Amino acid sequence: MNIAFIPVRCGSKSIPFKNIKEFCGKPLVYWNLQALQNSLNIDEVYVATDCKEIKDVVNSFNFSKVKVYDRDLKNANDTASTESVMLEFIDKKNFKDNDLFLLVQATSPLTQTKDFDGALDTLKKENANSLLTCVRTKRFYWNDDATPFNYDFSNRPRRQDFNGMLMENGAFYINSIKNIQKDKNRLSGKIAIYEMEEFTAVEIDEEDDWLIAEKLMQKHLLANKKESKQIKLFLSDVDGTLTDAGMYYGENGEEFKKFNTHDGKGFELLRKAGIKTGIITSENTKIVENRAKKMKIDYLYQGLEHKGKLDIAREICKKENIELEEVAYIGDDINCKELLEHVGISACPLNALPKIKTIHNIIKLSKSGGDGAVREFINRILAIWKRY
Repeated sequence: MNIAFIPVRCGSKSIPFKNIKEFCGKPLVYWNLQALQNSLNIDEVYVATDCKEIKDVVNSFNFSKVKVYDRDLKNANDTASTESVMLEFIDKKNFKDNDLFLLVQATSPLTQTKDFDGALDTLKKENANSLLTCVRTKRFYWNDDATPFNYDFSNRPRRQDFNGMLMENGAFYINSIKNIQKDKNRLSGKIAIYEMEEFTAVEIDEEDDWLIAEKLMQKHLLANKKESKQIKLFLSDVDGTLTDAGMYYGENGEEFKKFNTHDGKGFELLRKAGIKTGIITSENTKIVENRAKKMKIDYLYQGLEHKGKLDIAREICKKENIELEEVAYIGDDINCKELLEHVGISACPLNALPKIKTIHNIIKLSKSGGDGAVREFINRILAIWKRY
């Protein structure tokens, strides 16, 4: 089992309550929790805090993997080490010796799901006992005695020819439960390094760090290729996405489906924002037709016959004179996979099939189908474009 652990305290001298202060539209601690939630390799996530305010904020995210651990006050003061709260937590839990423990720092919000997954893969491939994250810096360093530390000043290398040095960025660390208990340290034994992108070097300790990190987040993560184009069309599957995937029947054979009213409001918000909407489903029922009519959906395709969902989406794009990169789609099953792989922004509910969750760059939502997953995706799209 792989356990992630994020220690956050009430007390923060430089930036009060920084762990839940808004960072790029979300509380700071949210970003690492979202990345961990979206990883198929992380089993459980714990936020260790002494603070009710932080606890309430974390619980409000409703991430299925995330739990709050009430840390002892003696390990939450200014002099307590991170290792002390790690050991306190591990001693109170019944983990196995070979379980992996990821110490994750909330002050490094630029860490992505791919980093956690890549680091676990590196640890395994290198057959290492523990791992830390680093970035490669190409700065020239000097010793106190005015001698160069990492280059020859008489033969100054060009940046592109300079290997630079690896610098610990403090994003996260991995070790086994057994080693942490034995060595009382986040690192021990054979240590592996997972190299992260250079922009992740920033750690938020001071106000200036905060300003820099927000700019980097907006540039490298929030404005990535998948979200670079304005969304002009929102498409959704039905069963398992707009519904809970359940099949309900009355005594006389009547069929029922359970929809979520919050999703319906989401479609209204899209309409007000000028974004066209559509439903593409393999089934053909009057229930869906009635629901689509009530939500004032622009395009409804049922049955599909011999056409795939991607073909239907392309037809709509041709009518609207837009590209697939300007389309957002949410689906949960195998027949959604092709379309999810081709649109500009794709998402899947919490209850989606594992194969769907492995699609590159797909947004893994915290809510299940029929429980507000579509609204969660809509809110994200509207937040990106600030089109409320």
